[in-house]
Amino acid sequence: MEIIEIYTDGSSLGNPGPGGYGIVMKYKGKEKKISQGYQLTTNNRMELMAVVEALRSLNDTARDKEIHIYSDSKYVIDAVEKKWVFGWVKKGFLNKKNEDLWKRFLNEYAKYKVYFHWVKGHSGHTENEICDKLAKQAAEGENLKIDHGYIKSNTPGATLL
Repeated sequence: MEIIEIYTDGSSLGNPGPGGYGIVMKYKGKEKKISQGYQLTTNNRMELMAVVEALRSLNDTARDKEIHIYSDSKYVIDAVEKKWVFGWVKKGFLNKKNEDLWKRFLNEYAKYKVYFHWVKGHSGHTENEICDKLAKQAAEGENLKIDHGYIKSNTPGATLL
C-alpha cells in the first residue's frame, strides 16, 4: 500500500499567545509545506490544528493510501492512540478543551487509514525541526488569523463570527 507521510508541529508564543502550525507532507518523492499563524491561541490547539489541516488538505485519492502522521505532541497522539478522544465523544466532551478541533479531527480521521508516530521534539529530527520552524515563523508573521474556537471557548458570551 502506498504511504503519505505527514509531519506536524504547533507552537504558541506564550500560552495563550500568538501561535502557528507547520506541516510537511511527503508522497512519491514530492514535498509540500503548509503553515498558518493565529493571533491568540494555545500550543495544544496548534498541535491539533496542524493534524486537522494536514488531513483536510488531502484529496479523495488519499483514501486508499496509508497516512502516517509524525508529531511531537503527546496530547494529540495519546488522545487518539489510547482512545481517550472516543470516550470524550461518548461523554459529550464534558470538561474537555478544544472540542471544536477534536470534532473536526474526527471527521477527517474517519476518512483515512491513519497511523500516528511520536517523535521527540527538538531532537534533530529533520522534518520535525522544519515543522517547528514553520510554526514559529507563522506565529511571528503578519496576517494572523483569529482562532475563533479558542476565543469562543475562553470568552463568556462570545459567539463565532
